[in-house]
Amino acid sequence: MLRATFVLAAVLLLSVVMHAQQSAAGPPVTVTKLKDSVYWVRGGGGSNDGVGSNNGFIVGKMGVIVVDTKTTADVEKLVIAEIAKVTPKPVDAVILTHSDEDHVGGLPAFPMGRRIIAQENSKNDMERAAKLGFEPCVGCRTLGLLTPSQDRLPTETFEKKKELNIDGVRIRLYHWAPGHTSGDTVVYLPDKKFVFAGDLLVNTRPDPLIHTEKNGSAAGWIENAREMLGLDADTYLTGHGTVMSKDDLRQKLELVQDKYKKVKDMVAQGKTLEEVKISFGLPTGLAGATTEPPAVILIEVMYKEASGTPPAAGDFRRE
Repeated sequence: MLRATFVLAAVLLLSVVMHAQQSAAGPPVTVTKLKDSVYWVRGGGGSNDGVGSNNGFIVGKMGVIVVDTKTTADVEKLVIAEIAKVTPKPVDAVILTHSDEDHVGGLPAFPMGRRIIAQENSKNDMERAAKLGFEPCVGCRTLGLLTPSQDRLPTETFEKKKELNIDGVRIRLYHWAPGHTSGDTVVYLPDKKFVFAGDLLVNTRPDPLIHTEKNGSAAGWIENAREMLGLDADTYLTGHGTVMSKDDLRQKLELVQDKYKKVKDMVAQGKTLEEVKISFGLPTGLAGATTEPPAVILIEVMYKEASGTPPAAGDFRRE
């Protein structure tokens, strides 16, 4: 009887451990075809939402272009295996939408010398993280994800705009302004009317997150959203969540613009930051806390920008 009880307890313990491991790993990596030759990769865990970042790839004439990676090389290898189920063509290039580790941490899964393209500020952020050995933000998991990636940093950078033709795929890269980070890249496929937006667009919550530690900007986010809206596109892949339509983007832009206008009006009236937060029904007394929700961070950033005191670059937060 005692032996049976012990065996049962061991089985239950093993089940709990396996479930915990599966939960930590997040949902499995899955691939969804969104347009002809354009695919959405989701799952794999490694982000605060427990699901994982959205990534994608485009199949060209001779090879594959990957947009963003998962958080670790091990998970990105699962993505590479999924790509192989779609096409035997090799990955020729990787384009990064920004520098957060849940979008670049999988780079070591690719061979050295692979073509990696990013906005110049993103490369600077990645170099800083590689030197530090962790993503530089208070409260982050100091996993050292970027330390082994010093030999997988971007091989090509651009400042404002870059036009590419990779394996017959026409690609336009845009950096209009700092938004989520100082190095956001919008990847536009004009022939597909498709946009990879990275974390500029996230629909797992109503408010965009502004990384002040990476010199992001609320005003810049609005500029990016306006410019994306002006593209001849009908599908926008978010950094987290599901795809968005042009109408979805328009609604999100209107929401953020309305908040910014209200904040500016209250700043003009001499309202304090705490008073502004209260007017939006937000908690007060959290300034600088690593657990602040994006809605609070957004109002803080808007207030500081509207009052002429931008957030300090050392104010660390993360997606």
